[in-house]
Amino acid sequence: MAISSDMSAFERLVERNRDDLYSFALQMTRSETEAVEIAQESFLSAYLHLSHFRNEAEFRTWAHWVAAKHISIRRRLVPTSPAAERLKAPEFLAAPAHNSEADWNGGTDGQAIGAELRRAIEDATDRLPQGQRDAFLFKDMAGLSYEQIADVSGEPIPAIRDHLHQARLSLRATIDRFNTRCR
Repeated sequence: MAISSDMSAFERLVERNRDDLYSFALQMTRSETEAVEIAQESFLSAYLHLSHFRNEAEFRTWAHWVAAKHISIRRRLVPTSPAAERLKAPEFLAAPAHNSEADWNGGTDGQAIGAELRRAIEDATDRLPQGQRDAFLFKDMAGLSYEQIADVSGEPIPAIRDHLHQARLSLRATIDRFNTRCR
């Protein structure tokens, strides 16, 4: 494989993926210092294990999986207290009404999500219980498979699917409330 023998190829992969990996680590840890450390540890681990790497197209997901493993190890060393977990409980977990009139297409003009909506989604993500938050960020942000998430979290795949479903319902409710408020 060209990447295993070409340091400049690896550097290009790091350059293309560093901001994304840092952002993922920041959302997972909520700490800039930890996010930088996770990103550095992840790229170092990726470099040291290049022989396990299959192709450049899979590097992003692979690097996120390595970061998720590092985050998991850190969490086992310093677990979250039950009181802190209760503080993150979402405001809404029920499914929205089936006749919701929320506009999910983002507008026909193709404009990016507004800063206010983005902030509302980030806040709602932060309030999710850790299992739901992790499942959402691992699956939808990092692009990990259910098997990779199970490997990182130690949870069975059905539990991960349930956490992800509940997280998506909560975030959808946040977007619906935002859209209703903005009408």
